[in-house]
Amino acid sequence: MADAEGFEDLLRAVRRRFGEGARIDDIAVPTLGGSNRTVIFDLVEGGTRRRMVSRQETYSAANSPFLATSLQFRAMRVAFDHGITVPEPLFEYDAADEMGSGFVTAFVSGETFPKKIQTGSAFERVRPHLVDQLGEVIARMHAMPPEVFDFLASMPDSHDPVGAQRERYESYEEPRPVVEAGLRWLERHRPPAGAGRALHGDFRLGNFMVDPEKGVVALLDWECAHLGSPAEDLGWLCTRSWRFGRPDLEAGGLASRAALLNAYKAAGGTAIDPDEVRYWEVFGLVRWAILNMMQGHGHRSGERRGLVFAACGRNTALVEYDLLMTMTGRYD
Repeated sequence: MADAEGFEDLLRAVRRRFGEGARIDDIAVPTLGGSNRTVIFDLVEGGTRRRMVSRQETYSAANSPFLATSLQFRAMRVAFDHGITVPEPLFEYDAADEMGSGFVTAFVSGETFPKKIQTGSAFERVRPHLVDQLGEVIARMHAMPPEVFDFLASMPDSHDPVGAQRERYESYEEPRPVVEAGLRWLERHRPPAGAGRALHGDFRLGNFMVDPEKGVVALLDWECAHLGSPAEDLGWLCTRSWRFGRPDLEAGGLASRAALLNAYKAAGGTAIDPDEVRYWEVFGLVRWAILNMMQGHGHRSGERRGLVFAACGRNTALVEYDLLMTMTGRYD
């Protein structure tokens, strides 16, 4: 925990919205996270106390695959207004705050660490129901009218997700034959294009806040939201990298692929061909390999150095192995 000293900028921003009598207290700075400064704090106003989360963008690149924070905030606002399980967006920082790009949301209590959710005794009661809850959350999101996300229509991933990955891959000027083979496989096996729906874009363990009694209580990290095929969100959850040591349970190491598709359909989602989900699993491995390349490139170029970014660069080879095994059917 930390006191308010050193967070004068945050205090000023809070007082601009809630009055000079407001103060901040019980401040915590999570150690995880790379592209944002995250601060958790209590807003104390009169006799009330409310837990909030501040996120400030601390790094951006010209070819970043992530949404600007203003678009993240807007996507969360739209989702929240349509009843999607998301922390309530409270306010954006503006030029007068002199804090750069960022926003503040309500705090939601729960666990995000995948292994604790998968195996922790505290989650034994809710774990069997998580796949049903996830199927419902994402089905409700996909049911939103696409036009409410039309501000994301011009994003590269909304237009051509495979082409967007290829463009990012080529920008790093780091030839990787396995990634190139994966891109070519995706280009040759494209499923028929469907109507673009609102997608979360990073629908996986680690981005779900899970309560030991209630189950899924929030869908976090909207920096990859875009328009596309609903199967893309489902395939990303089933990508082998997001099973966290439980490869036998395709849906995030929690349940089978079939259980996820059944839960999605039961919640009002359209019937989706399992082969289309597998296509997006291959896509997910290509995309994850390229994201790891991005982090490694940032470390080597000196744009943002750190052990985590260096480790991501090393992790690319592990993802490539999974990609080869998946494309050739060795994991089936």
